[in-house]
Amino acid sequence: MRRFVDRTIGGALLALAVGAAVAQAQRLDDGLARTPPMGFNTWNKFACNVSEDLLKGVADAMVSSGMRDAGYQYVVIDDCWQVARDSATGRIVADPQRFPHGMRALADYVHAKGLKFGLYTDAGRRTCEGRPGSYRSYQIDARTYAEWGVDYTKVDWCNADSLNARTQYTEFRDALRAAGRPIVFSICEWGSNRPWEWAVGVGHLWRTTGDISDRWQSMLNVADASARHALVAGPGGWNDPDMLEVGNGGMTAEEYRAHFSLWAIMAAPLIAGNDIRTMSDTTRDLLTNREVIAVDQDTLGVQGWLAAQPAPDLQVWMKPLAGGARAVALVNRTGAIAEIAVEWSAIGLRAGAATVRDLWAHRDLGRKVNRFAAQVPSHGVVMVRVTGAVAR
Repeated sequence: MRRFVDRTIGGALLALAVGAAVAQAQRLDDGLARTPPMGFNTWNKFACNVSEDLLKGVADAMVSSGMRDAGYQYVVIDDCWQVARDSATGRIVADPQRFPHGMRALADYVHAKGLKFGLYTDAGRRTCEGRPGSYRSYQIDARTYAEWGVDYTKVDWCNADSLNARTQYTEFRDALRAAGRPIVFSICEWGSNRPWEWAVGVGHLWRTTGDISDRWQSMLNVADASARHALVAGPGGWNDPDMLEVGNGGMTAEEYRAHFSLWAIMAAPLIAGNDIRTMSDTTRDLLTNREVIAVDQDTLGVQGWLAAQPAPDLQVWMKPLAGGARAVALVNRTGAIAEIAVEWSAIGLRAGAATVRDLWAHRDLGRKVNRFAAQVPSHGVVMVRVTGAVAR
């Protein structure tokens, strides 16, 4: 079994302990995003086709589908909700045709459902779709969002070529702090300025990659890139490999199961990007699997990593959990079914018996000695929780 040199279990745990201690001293300590944020964002499915009616329907579906009760909180409008700035006050203006009752009324509707409300803006001069950006208006936008009841803001990086990302996002953080309302701050500069080196303590989450697309290889590429920065993630600050594509139709159910499992192992924000108003039972069951969600939301707050690779496209991902258990995802990237095994030594457990539970089948698999093996479907995953004696 070939292991990555910088991810042997002993070295990885030591590095995690050191890295986590350093990062924890820097992460935002305002009580927000203590676990990775969960919610919904309009962009992947609807792009610019956003409206008050759409968001109300989404909020309703978050409740009726069981997503709210499974942990999803934020209903976030991405680009294209804004059309201008008021010439007298400088305040951002929502599209009056698409949002006739205004953002405060929409936030109130979302809050009445037991959910939280989010809006998008851009740190540059204009948004990615050419709408007014927040550059030179950070303070007034932050105050406006607070007045509207916004709980989450995603801040993009289009039309910001001459600006310094660390400087601008730090200024935006300070504006949010001064606004007087707790607002989760999502930095979205696509990993272009190495945010894992400076965004800890600036934002609650930061994009580590370019945009995901609804394709198997795109999802894998994004996962691989974000996994490189596991040491900086933890309560109050998370690597963000972009929103979920589960249910958008470009991948199979097996591929979406692997997608969701990898995001959970990586302690990634779980931001649904499908039309949850009309999703199939299969998609709903994927998005609301509480045992897999519990891995993502585990209070230890460690981002998992690639622990072993028995063959070039057969992988063992591992995430330590509070209490000493391990979440393990056996990922088959090949075009055929394959057996993948995990040795206890590769996940920091002592030799001997450990109990194994299948998190997708919701079934206890009994006690396994020294290792666990499973037949994993092509482009699929087997995800388990392993409980045994932790190696010292």
